[in-house]
Amino acid sequence: MADEVSVLVEGGKASAGPPLGPALGPLGVNVVLVVQQINEQTKGFAGMRVPVVVRVDPATRAFTLVVGKPPTAALLLKEAKKEKGSGKPKGEVIGDVSLDAIRTIAEAKGSDLFGRSLEERMNQVIGTCTSLGLTVDGQDPRVLLKARVAARGPR
Repeated sequence: MADEVSVLVEGGKASAGPPLGPALGPLGVNVVLVVQQINEQTKGFAGMRVPVVVRVDPATRAFTLVVGKPPTAALLLKEAKKEKGSGKPKGEVIGDVSLDAIRTIAEAKGSDLFGRSLEERMNQVIGTCTSLGLTVDGQDPRVLLKARVAARGPR
């Protein structure tokens, strides 16, 4: 059975220092090579923390990487160019994202979200906007969600 090391790394900025180096060193893998591959695969998520699982075969010292996706909130905040969400999400708006960005995030997250269709996944991302204090194309996300659900009609 493979040994696993799970870490959260900043996109494109993994290093051989803690937490990776000390965790991988005893497993006998080339830590520098692992770090290079992690940075290559996470560079598109610069500035965000990305979950990474390194699986090492103890017999051959071969490794595989499983790079997760940043949380929906992190992707939305990056899109809105904000550091953090609102402290009062129902009363304070901190930024705006486009419906196109919502679609892109829903597509990127894919099966990480619970919706069965792209529309349902988009609605889940729009719901996250509510808790962050973000509007969608200048509209309150709660109003937008009600309109989207009403337009879809009964199931």
